[in-house]
Order: sequence, then structure tokens, then C-alpha cells
Amino acid sequence: MQKSNKSRLGLPIQSLRSSKVGTVSKDTIRQEITDLRERDTGLSKEAAQLVAEGYSLEELDKHISLLHQYNDLRDAGQLLLGRLAVFRGVTTKDLYLEFDMELED
Repeated sequence: MQKSNKSRLGLPIQSLRSSKVGTVSKDTIRQEITDLRERDTGLSKEAAQLVAEGYSLEELDKHISLLHQYNDLRDAGQLLLGRLAVFRGVTTKDLYLEFDMELED
């Protein structure tokens, strides 16, 4: 019996041999692995430094979570502002000026 080349959703999936993964050189993959290991080491050192300064990992995780929530809310606000601009036939910059908001760079 031949294995189907479709996902559970019925969408076709690429085999590894036909995907873009097969076109990446081994040197490129090795370099990416090296870069990721260096980044991991750097982040571990940074985390250790913050813990040494008195921060707890739980506190850092909480701040990261709050930043994600802030970014999600900001993105939702930007989406609404964009839709309002389209509805009014103006630019989002015009709305920023109307609502006396700071423009992001």
C-alpha cells in the first residue's frame, strides 16, 4: 500500500526531497547551527547576569508575557485605526494628528 502525500486536512504536503530544505547547502546549515549555539550561549550569559543582579526568572518571564500582551493590544489598536482611516477616507497619519497621538517611526 502506498502512503498518501496529503496531510490530515487533505492538503498536499511536500516530501523533504522536493522541498526547499534539500537545496540548502550543508555549510549553510552548519553555520546556522553555529550561530544559534552562539546566540543561546549569549542569552544564557545574559540571563545569568540578570539573576546575579537580583532579578528572578519568574519576574523576567512575567515581564516578557506583559510585553507580548502589550504588543498584541497595540497591533489590535493599529488595525482598528487603519480600518477607521479607510472608512473616513484619510490616512492613519491624519488620525494620529487628529487624536494627538505620537507617530511611530
